[in-house]
Amino acid sequence: MKRKIKVSEIFQYIFLGIASFISIFPFYWLLVGATNSNNDILNGKLTLGNAFSQNYSSLANFGGFEIAFLNTLKVTIGYVVLTLLITSLAAYGFDKFKTLRTEILYKIFLLSMMVPFAAMMIPLFRIMVKLRLIDSLFAVILPGLSSIFLIFFFRQSLKNFPMQIIESARIDGASELTIFFRIVLPPMRSTLAAAAIYAFMTQWNNYMWPLVVLRTNESKTLTLTLSSMSSAYFVDYGMLMLAIVISTIPMIILFFSMQRSFVQGMTGSSK
Repeated sequence: MKRKIKVSEIFQYIFLGIASFISIFPFYWLLVGATNSNNDILNGKLTLGNAFSQNYSSLANFGGFEIAFLNTLKVTIGYVVLTLLITSLAAYGFDKFKTLRTEILYKIFLLSMMVPFAAMMIPLFRIMVKLRLIDSLFAVILPGLSSIFLIFFFRQSLKNFPMQIIESARIDGASELTIFFRIVLPPMRSTLAAAAIYAFMTQWNNYMWPLVVLRTNESKTLTLTLSSMSSAYFVDYGMLMLAIVISTIPMIILFFSMQRSFVQGMTGSSK
């Protein structure tokens, strides 16, 4: 039995090692590529080089990367704040004001998750045209504010919140907004953290919808700028990899700063 256990443990460590290598290697390649020249990258060099300053200079002279980074930051922060506010309020309403009509409406919302976004792009584009929001950052933010997944996510967490506390607050004369922001929301910090990470990554990596509604270079986001770098006639892979590394830094900082809350939020947070 001891031999079998040792052999099984060895295979487990081998499997975990291979999985870790597959997960980490692409990012390692990006970091190494950001320090190498274009020829070194094409030749498959996997060690650090001395072309980092050259790649940084090329990226600074590329034009549009800094503007795209700021645009993406504005869009993502605005999207995260508004989405968390709207979806958490909607989940609170669906869970604490249950009626037959609201349950039917909630199920319709859940069914709408099966509709692919590509099928909604033309109607959404026509709405943005009528609102005169084409080529503006608001056109990128608005369609995703009512995230059905986040409404579902918040409602599942709210199910664990004691209704007796809410009833006591209502008897004391507290308004529903006061109850929500001062009583219900504070214990849901880990759920909010998990939802914030999800919303941040969704909008930060958004490509298809910005491609449809954004026209000028002054309004482009990072995904569009990186796509234009990689689709050029002559691709500077060192500059491109450095741009990708810089683009992933905000997501890495956000995830590691909220990692514990993210895990708690995914497993249920209301206490």
